[in-house]
Amino acid sequence: MAPFLTSTIVLHIKMQMDAACGNSPSSASIHHLLTDRSSLRLGVGLDDDAWQQKAMQELPSNNYCTLSLSTFRDYPAVGNEQVQETPVKRLCKTTDVITVNGQYPGPLIEVRTGDQLVITAINMCKYDVTLHWHGIIQFRTGWADGPEFVTQCPIKPGGTYTYRFSVPNEEGTLWWHAHSSWLRATVFGGFIIRPKAGKPYPFLLPPQREFPVIIGDWWTDNPMDVAKKADRTGAAPSVSDAFTINGQPGDLYPCSNADTTIFPVAPGETNLFRIINGGMNGELFFSIAFHTMTVVAVDAAYTKPFPTNVIMIAPGQTVDVLVTANQLPGRYYMAARAYASAQGIPFDNTTTTAILQYEGIPCCTGPLAPPPAMPLLPAYNDTFTATAFAAQLRSLNTPAFPAKVPLLVDQNLFFTIGLGLIQCPPTMQCGGPNNTRFAASMNNMSFTLPTKMSILEAHVKGIEGVFTKDFPATPPVVFDYTAQNISRELWQPIRATKVMPIKFGSVVQIVLQDTNIVAAENHPMHIHGYSFYVLAEGFGNFDPATDTAKFNLIDPPYRNTVAVPVNGWAVIRFHADNPGAWLMHCHLDVHITWGLATVLLVEDGVEELDSVEAIPLDYPLCLDL
Repeated sequence: MAPFLTSTIVLHIKMQMDAACGNSPSSASIHHLLTDRSSLRLGVGLDDDAWQQKAMQELPSNNYCTLSLSTFRDYPAVGNEQVQETPVKRLCKTTDVITVNGQYPGPLIEVRTGDQLVITAINMCKYDVTLHWHGIIQFRTGWADGPEFVTQCPIKPGGTYTYRFSVPNEEGTLWWHAHSSWLRATVFGGFIIRPKAGKPYPFLLPPQREFPVIIGDWWTDNPMDVAKKADRTGAAPSVSDAFTINGQPGDLYPCSNADTTIFPVAPGETNLFRIINGGMNGELFFSIAFHTMTVVAVDAAYTKPFPTNVIMIAPGQTVDVLVTANQLPGRYYMAARAYASAQGIPFDNTTTTAILQYEGIPCCTGPLAPPPAMPLLPAYNDTFTATAFAAQLRSLNTPAFPAKVPLLVDQNLFFTIGLGLIQCPPTMQCGGPNNTRFAASMNNMSFTLPTKMSILEAHVKGIEGVFTKDFPATPPVVFDYTAQNISRELWQPIRATKVMPIKFGSVVQIVLQDTNIVAAENHPMHIHGYSFYVLAEGFGNFDPATDTAKFNLIDPPYRNTVAVPVNGWAVIRFHADNPGAWLMHCHLDVHITWGLATVLLVEDGVEELDSVEAIPLDYPLCLDL
């Protein structure tokens, strides 16, 4: 990467925290501060301290506990991300949670296509931590990707690590989050990549305003304790107590209506809503009362626009929609609740809300004020609606944004994905069914992380004993994957650290096949370091003799996270032109914790730019070496 000179813009806001720091600004108000302070564009050449002083002088004095980063034009974004413990009050209870710069959700990062970023993570909490920039390709910069023990060892308490990467081609809505245990329950935020200066959006109507809509979930208990208890007992973790929109649960939860997130709109204007599912374990239906949404992008890739009243968005995914304020001026709920595809599995059945509020209406608070209109959301198990939404997605496929679908495949892979059970050790009592431990796997391999060195470091340095390169390209046993009664002999996966070698420059096609072991479920599968074309989806067992004819090779959606249908399959394809160790996993954290993951090890090519960049000087090492 080219050296970083003084052509930088830094926005460093750090102010006094109040007792409950949940009164930090919504992402919408942070966006307002960032984009409307045009004077901040003038400070090229100032050092970090000068910029911090300038920002503190110019920005309004509020009790915001926030640090935010932004760039304008083509400058790199530079800043510090402090990971720390912060008291946050939700659902009538104040809880100490891990945050970035005291803010929940974390800072909204806004850059432009072509920018370079330098972000220093300062770990001020008691847990090991890493940060992942979800959907950023990280071309040759796998050291900045973030998953612990895959591309780096975690940042220890009191330690720091600087993530250096660029966004040469990305454009749209992404996000960032912790990638250590369950820290991302509260350590996450939006990552908006705007077009290069002077380049318009490819929309018929340019939006008057933009709003990030960041959906999360909330536990009244410490999420790290929830995860540790489940790991200790082998039982399923407790479900969340609430979902949130921009950090707030909304009117339907106790002690919450005073802080419900409000999105102000003017009659007749069209606005862009950037919807992010940053939740841990909940695939969600999302709708706005009496307002049609026009989908224009998913996972930072533009789509052919289409209208819809409801979207299904899985953890890890983003959906951009245009909404025209064409209803009678008033207040309208936007609401999200679970799409629960697995039968007999507990889930959070609550509903989070925010309010779309027309400007200029009479004051709308107090006991006599009418409640906002509520959208009609699908039933929790409405697989038909979830499938219908996904079926409408098509890449924009214009000369400016072409769909470059590889037509010839070099490496065909077939991965089963699903749950399992592991026998409890004889000396223990386990909390899974019939004294077992819950597990999950791909091709019957339940992935375990190394602890002495990251996979990427071991790969680059040629160190053996950290992983093996024998992940199976096809299921070790072929069976009826979606049958109602699968033999119990197939329920226990093998725990191992196996990776799948990929030849640099090859075209890879992967069939992702859900199984009905323990319970079939819709699995949001994410690949680090790549986006991919989703050629087709279907139900039952994938049959190449008949299902290949269903492939869309013209304008398939381009995603970084695909929701594989319950008791079904999805086929993805990509060009393996980014060397490194790339985690592939289910983005339901309960499942990656149980082992539903592997690593795609894309080998170096022959040219100078076909290999991973040199290891950073401040790269964190594991302390038990």
